[in-house]
Amino acid sequence: MDEELRSLTERSRGESGGSAAYERLAATGDHDELAEVLTAPGQPLWARELAAFRLGLAGDRRAFEALVLLLNHRDPQRCASAAYALARLGDPRTARAAAALATNELRVAYALHPVRLLVELRAPESVPALITTLQRRLRPHDPYRRVALACVDGLGALGDARARPVLDEALAHPALAEAAVHALARIPRRR
Repeated sequence: MDEELRSLTERSRGESGGSAAYERLAATGDHDELAEVLTAPGQPLWARELAAFRLGLAGDRRAFEALVLLLNHRDPQRCASAAYALARLGDPRTARAAAALATNELRVAYALHPVRLLVELRAPESVPALITTLQRRLRPHDPYRRVALACVDGLGALGDARARPVLDEALAHPALAEAAVHALARIPRRR
């Protein structure tokens, strides 16, 4: 069993109290049954998350909306499992949704997993969204250093020359300087 799935099923089992509903959702192979959980009223969050995750891993695009909502959840574990499933879903809307979440200043406290997802997707939206998010994090006394660091690391991993100017700016920030040096070293110089 995949580590992310194991972690999610253990967490869901605990949240459900090991109920019969949990056992049914964890065991079913029926995608329609899982999709019904996403739209039925009164479903607990653990059930919606488990159903969306399983559908996402199976490539069933009915999970997309639920996974995007979970990607922007206040609980980092839910964000991580949603990002993992979205990366495997194969829905062409994923990068655009992750970019919108990563660049939303009203939800920047929850941008870490959308940023990481953008790096994993390597989509056309990835570099512009990471540059925008990092530029906003370079203000004095910005409290979201983990998001900024994820952007710096991600831009280095993506290796796109468009990131050079913002990474050069990041050098002036002590909390980001070392990571920015490493990121810049990964970006090929134009000749």
